[in-house]
Order: sequence, then structure tokens, then C-alpha cells
Amino acid sequence: MNLYIRNLILKPIEMVDLKSQYQHIKTEIDQAIQSVIDSALFINGPSVGEFKKDLETYLQIKNVIPCANGTDALQLALMALDLKEGDEIITASFTYAATAEVIALLKLTPVLVEVDKDTFCINSDKIEAAITPKTKAIIPVHLFGQCADMEKIILLAKKYNLFVIEDTAQAIGADYTFQNGEKLKAGTIGTIGCTSFFPSKNLGSFGDGGAVFTNDNLLAGKIKRISNHGQSSKYVHDEIGINSRLDTLQAAILKVKLKYLDLYAANRNIVADYYDETFQNHPDIIIPKRVQNSSHVFHQYTLQILNGKRDELKKYLAEKNIPTMVYYPKAIHQQKAFKNKDSEKIDFSITENLCQNVLSLPIHTEMETEQLGYICSKILAFFAPKL
Repeated sequence: MNLYIRNLILKPIEMVDLKSQYQHIKTEIDQAIQSVIDSALFINGPSVGEFKKDLETYLQIKNVIPCANGTDALQLALMALDLKEGDEIITASFTYAATAEVIALLKLTPVLVEVDKDTFCINSDKIEAAITPKTKAIIPVHLFGQCADMEKIILLAKKYNLFVIEDTAQAIGADYTFQNGEKLKAGTIGTIGCTSFFPSKNLGSFGDGGAVFTNDNLLAGKIKRISNHGQSSKYVHDEIGINSRLDTLQAAILKVKLKYLDLYAANRNIVADYYDETFQNHPDIIIPKRVQNSSHVFHQYTLQILNGKRDELKKYLAEKNIPTMVYYPKAIHQQKAFKNKDSEKIDFSITENLCQNVLSLPIHTEMETEQLGYICSKILAFFAPKL
């Protein structure tokens, strides 16, 4: 029996193997959790402030405001900008619904644009045509672990006096390099950055969690107040807010895992390199494009499967005990909740094509070479000529 098949029986392939990740840092995590339990400071305990400071240092940003989840992070960002009902926010149609959902929830108008066919991120060449007098912000989504074209987006924002809110839930730790050589972390480039600490994220908690980033101290103060019922001090409510906080247990866990974030990204890149080498130049497969001005932390490794074979391949791999995922089977503009006449006038052929073709393979920090060999051999076997 081949080595990788024997190992596979012992350790099934997972899309994200959080159990194995935990085992490598078990002692540190257990100590962090136990210290919170011993203190009984489950809300706003010391670990929250410690993690906040550590993340500010890592991102090289002035302010991190922890919150309850990534969706809340986006909501807090928009609430802090004093936007009015009907104001327009530009974002991509090829993303998870939360990005547009928060816009609509606040009675703002999501304006959806096409994405780049190679990077899956918002197509910066399509943004300007979508700007109107009602446009107030752009939300680029750094999809699958790589930054959108932030240099051009920032220039457009300055030209039209727009806010930029980065959705970096899938790209925390990625570096973006401007033409002048300046390098900034994803989420620290625009007006505000937002992230999620959902367990499967590159920096994931053991439950829900999120954070907002900004270099604007006044804006940070407002976001912090809004996240705490609009309070400037206890029982003093200066504005309408929400209740969104990162609990102490999750902060303690994230404080440990933040130390390993760059290592996790490096491990994911090893997996991506293996997949790239296997599938490059394959007539039925397009591998993810890596752009020069952004590093890639590979939250997902997403192929494009050509010639209408995606669903058949997905079914075949499931039969071989290889999990895969489709991110995303329907675009935002195709969802009943977001359909409108304006979207019907826009050419979303790239986005709709991606919805039919994309397939994400297992990628995580604990993948073994034998598992990769098994996955790749089965994909190549699927496409091999049938005798």
C-alpha cells in the first residue's frame, strides 16, 4: 500500500484541520484558557487589551477595536462614518453575502461591480464607472488571501473623496506593496479595515470574533463607543450603538495564535506551491494568479475548472474522501435579497462564470505531503483519458 494511502486512512483529509492545529499549540492554548477561567473575568478581561496591543504591533496600525464577529466589524465601520440612508457603497458581487448585507441593513445602497477574472478581487477598472454623487465608500474584499488593487482604489477614493473600508476577513497577514516601495498590511491601507476571527480563518478563534482597524484616532474612539452601546463612559450614551465585543476567552486564544500567523501563512503557501506545480498548464484547470504587489496568505486555494467539469469533479473527489468547496455558487447580484434593476444592467459575465467554475481544494496549516499527493493524483486521474 502506498504511504500516502496508509496515512490517509489514519488521518482523513479536512478542508481545515483545526484539531491538528490545536495539538501543536495545546499547552499554550490550555494555559491561556485556564488563566481566564481562574480569573473569572470573562468580559473585557486583561487578555482583550493585550491581544489588541499585540495585533496593533503586528499590523503596525494605531488602533484595533476588537468586536464580536466580522459582520459586526463591517457594521461598526459603516456606522462610524455618519452615512445617510440611500448613500451608495461600492463592492464586488463575487463575495460572501455579509459584505452587502451590512450595507443594506443600515439602509445604504450596495452598488455591485465586476471582479477580475484572475484574482477574484474587485476589478479596479470597473469602479469609476459605478461612482455617482451618492457614492460615499468603496469596500474592496481581499478575497481568498490576496489584496485587491489597492493602489488604484486609493487613488480613486482620493479623487472622489470616498472612504475605503477593507474587508480583510480572508487576508489578514497579507502584505501590499505600492509602486514607491511602501509596504502595508492588508486592512491598514484604507480608512478602516475589518476582519473576522471565525475558527476557519487564518487567524481563527474557538468561536466568533472580529476586529476593526484604523489609524484615525477620532474614528477609533467613535467605533469603540458604538461597539459598547454608544457609551462614552458608563451609563453615558452619546450615540446609538450596538453590543459587540470580543470575549476574554477568545482574546486569550487569539493572543497565542497571533504568534504563529506568519508561520501559518508560510505553511499554506507550501501547500499552494505543491498544487501550482501539479496543475500549472493543465488544459482543464486554471490555477490562482499571484500578483506582484501583494503577498498571498491562501485562506482558500481556488481553482477554475473549465469545460463544465466542476460539479462532476467535485462529486468524484467526494467519492474519494476528498472534501472540496464552492466559494461561491451564487453571486450577490443573483441572490433574491439583493436583486435590483440596476444590477440587471451590468455585465457580470466574469462573476457568473466564476460561480460555475471555481472549486476550492483543502488547504490548511497541518497538511501532509502524502495527503497532497493523494489529492493531486485523484484530480489528475479524473482528467486522464479513459481507455
